[in-house]
Amino acid sequence: MTAVAELVDFDEVVATYDPVLGLEVHVELSTNTKMFCGCPTTFGGEPNTQVCPVCLGLPGALPAVNGAAVEAAIRIGLALNCEIAEWCRFARKNYFYPDMPKNFQTSQYDEPIAFNGWLDVTLDDGEVVRVEIERAHMEEDTGKSLHVGGATGRIHGASHSLLDFNRAGVPLVEIVTKTIEGTGARAPEVARAYVRTLRELLKALDVSDVRMDQGSLRCDANVSLMPKGATEFGTRTETKNVNSLRSVERAVRHEMSRQAGVLAAGGSIRQETRHFEEVSGTTRPGRAKETSEDYRYFPEPDLVPIAPSREWVEELRGTLPEPPEVRRKRVQADWGLSDLELRDLDNAGAIDLVAATVAAGAPSGEARSWWVSYLSQAANSRGVELGDLPISPAQVASVIQLVAAGTLTNKLARSVVDGVLAGEGDPEQVVESRGLKVVSDDSALLVAVDEALAGQPDVAAKIRDGKVAAAGAIVGAVMKATKGQADAKRVRELILERVGG
Repeated sequence: MTAVAELVDFDEVVATYDPVLGLEVHVELSTNTKMFCGCPTTFGGEPNTQVCPVCLGLPGALPAVNGAAVEAAIRIGLALNCEIAEWCRFARKNYFYPDMPKNFQTSQYDEPIAFNGWLDVTLDDGEVVRVEIERAHMEEDTGKSLHVGGATGRIHGASHSLLDFNRAGVPLVEIVTKTIEGTGARAPEVARAYVRTLRELLKALDVSDVRMDQGSLRCDANVSLMPKGATEFGTRTETKNVNSLRSVERAVRHEMSRQAGVLAAGGSIRQETRHFEEVSGTTRPGRAKETSEDYRYFPEPDLVPIAPSREWVEELRGTLPEPPEVRRKRVQADWGLSDLELRDLDNAGAIDLVAATVAAGAPSGEARSWWVSYLSQAANSRGVELGDLPISPAQVASVIQLVAAGTLTNKLARSVVDGVLAGEGDPEQVVESRGLKVVSDDSALLVAVDEALAGQPDVAAKIRDGKVAAAGAIVGAVMKATKGQADAKRVRELILERVGG
């Protein structure tokens, strides 16, 4: 039976049990076409417009392997320190879902293209945990169900469901870890750090956009509890399709406390899939979890085996980018960052953006300041990733260069960036259309200075008496009169010259 029980305090859980994790990450590849047909993979197309007889599983339709997807899978395997199979093949994984048109998924079973690897994961305090990789195999995605008429968007309570098969057949690589033991109280943190590190690696490989919010990277978190001193694993649950780094950590943490509560109440853990609820941070039951035998795997008869040559594999090894962790350390040294500054840059997802801005001609300090502060605030207010803002590193570098040249003040520069974000064009176009150039003509500034001094004779008198700090009030008046387009430093110089004369 499964007992209904209270959650157990997390500290008590880790004092009583050793958590055991297994993480399965599905990554959608950013190929132009699907895994076994020529249909496009563009996200967000009109429902059922990116389909053909092959991905719809119509009788007589024959698949053909996407070579770019195979190449991406090999590069992923190499980056994960895996062995690459000299010979492997696809299999049919048989199960029924309404959004899977063939009633089976073309996947790989006991012959994956990559296996026996590892990935080092750095936790927040610098501790490194090595996560061993069981396999990385190729498969295809399913379609998508839209449940209509209910309050939650889920099938329970819905009046009907709509099916969109655009995603059916999109290339996937599933990356499966070996069991992760010995992490104790840090198990939730390890899970989050692993998915974060893997996401960074996949992004560096340029094999996927790794957009968790759009489902192009999804994590299934397997969790079980083993009593301290025991040698046999507990029964696991699999929380499906967790779609943010924070949620991965929360799902693992909750499931540990929930399972401990069930066991403490005298119940047993049901081997099942579960779904993570973002609002409450809890998991809810799904379906009983199948074993591999239930899927009735057998070799796919319509596809030939894949046998990548060793020469090709080594050629692809030469295309691997600098590992993100190595790059992070190099960037820290090159830019003279403290650990805290690097962490802030990393947490903001800004390292690549800053690097591209520096490459476009901006100093690293100014580039970091723009991306981590003003632009991060803009991204948060829009509810988007930093890299999804409609401004490029080259445009940010252009703004920085305009400030350095004296064409813009920092305040005016923010207005220019706002204009670029609003779609008004490149920085130079925004400067012209909004009339944002710094007023650098001394004759025009002197007119504004004289008017401000005449309007505040008491302040002018204080300045004449040697109280130069009072000049700030006149500077403010001039800046207001010029709508912030004057160089405050030059204005101050002119005020002191005028009063002193």
